Parts: sequence; C-alpha cells; structure tokens
Amino acid sequence: MSPSIDLNKEALLCSMLFAPLHPVILRLQSAGFPALDELNAELHQTDIAVQSGRRLRFVEQGIGKQAFEAQYEPRCYLTGEVQTRQNNWHDLLNALVWLTFPKTKAVINTRHYHALTSVSGFQAGSQRGAVRDTNTLFDESGVIIACACPELAGLLRGFQWKTLFWDRREQVQSSMGFYLFGHGLYEKALNPYIGMTGQGLLLFVAPEFFSWSQQRQLVHLDERLAEYLADPAHCVSTRELSPVPLLGIPGWTTDNQSEMYYDNAAYFRPGRRA
Repeated sequence: MSPSIDLNKEALLCSMLFAPLHPVILRLQSAGFPALDELNAELHQTDIAVQSGRRLRFVEQGIGKQAFEAQYEPRCYLTGEVQTRQNNWHDLLNALVWLTFPKTKAVINTRHYHALTSVSGFQAGSQRGAVRDTNTLFDESGVIIACACPELAGLLRGFQWKTLFWDRREQVQSSMGFYLFGHGLYEKALNPYIGMTGQGLLLFVAPEFFSWSQQRQLVHLDERLAEYLADPAHCVSTRELSPVPLLGIPGWTTDNQSEMYYDNAAYFRPGRRA
C-alpha cells in the first residue's frame, strides 16, 4: 500500500534519513502535496540544466506508448523535461533530489541517454545493460558516503558492522557522513524498517568537511559525485556499490543505542566479498 499523500513536513524535518532534503522541504510553501507549479518555481530560483544545455522543468507524465525521444530518459536529456506524476511520493522525491543534487542527477541522465543510443551500451535484445543497471541502482537506492578516514572505509567495505557502528561509533560520527541520494530509498524511508539497505558510494573528504555548513557539504558532494560519475570507467558494475544497513548508522534510530542491536545477523550480514 502506498504511503499517504499527506506531506507531513514536520515528520520529514525530524528524520535524519531525510536530512539532505531538509533545505528544499523547508522552502516548500504548500501545506499539502506540492503541485508541479511549486516545484518549477523552485527551479526558477536556481540554474539547473541537463547536460544537453536545456533548463530543467517538471512536467506531467506522458500517457501510452511513446517514441524514443519522448521516453523518460531521452526526453529529460533532449528537452530538460522530467516527467512527474502529481500526488505521487516516488516522483516528488525524485524532484526533491534533482533540486538537491542537480549536477549528479544530470550526469546520471546523460549516462542513461548515451547507453540507450550506443549499440555497445546494452545487451542484445534489451535496453538494459551493466552501465544502466548500476546507475539505476544508485539513482533509486544510492547513499553518498563522505569519509575522512580510510580505516573506517575499510570496515564498511569489509561488512564489519558492529566494529564500525558500535566500537568506532564516536569516530564514525565525527569522520563519516551518510547522505541518502536514491529517491526510491527516500520513499522507503517514509516507513523505515529493519532490513532497509542503501547502496553506498564512498567519497573521501578532508576532515574539515564535517565542520562546514550543510549547504556547503551538499554542494561539494554534488560536484564531486558528478565528476566521479562523468568518468565512463566508474559505476559500470553494481559491485562497485557497498551495501549500507541504514538503521545501523549511529543516531538514525534510537534502537541502535544498544550494543545488542548490532547482533542481528539477518540485518547486519557478513560480506559477500573480501
């Protein structure tokens, strides 16, 4: 069952899971679900464009079978139009991520478009392929992990969850930051549950990053991630992403204030790789 379309801004603003979206949520004027006009008004305050050079705009979703140029990713790349269903959480959250991480979203859209228009970009008889699968997974379920300590990054990559989130708890809180990116993951965060897992992409940052304002952090991460994804050698396999049990992150649920919480092997699973 889909969550209610009551926006409940207060609940979203109290949730650490939604922290990256807090600035744009605060700017929304509507007490209810924002209409396309309100989302587009947010765009007028910025200079967001897709990589073809077209200014971004949220439009109603097309109906029925569509020509290639009118399909979601090509239309976004060629015209700047993001098809958005009204009164729909999934599409609203996608719009909010565009407003928060515009450069990264534009690069992901470009990678989809180039994969769709390249014979080598997809498997024979299918429009899916490794590049699109990986970028789709990150776009839907991605988590940006800012890290100033390689040792902590090693614990995360090694699935050493209790050591990372409990034994090194204070260092994680001072030297790591987790920022939800995937709009599908944000939709799940409307009703958090044990088992909720993101697909993390690690970015190393200087220690002073964690003393910056939230807005400066978000802009920096957007620029860094867009630069990383613009390299065609990056994100070509889903194995490049590291699973992150989100409710294990210190402070993201009151339940994880107990050491026993991390003994749940069904959630904090051992690694699938070294």
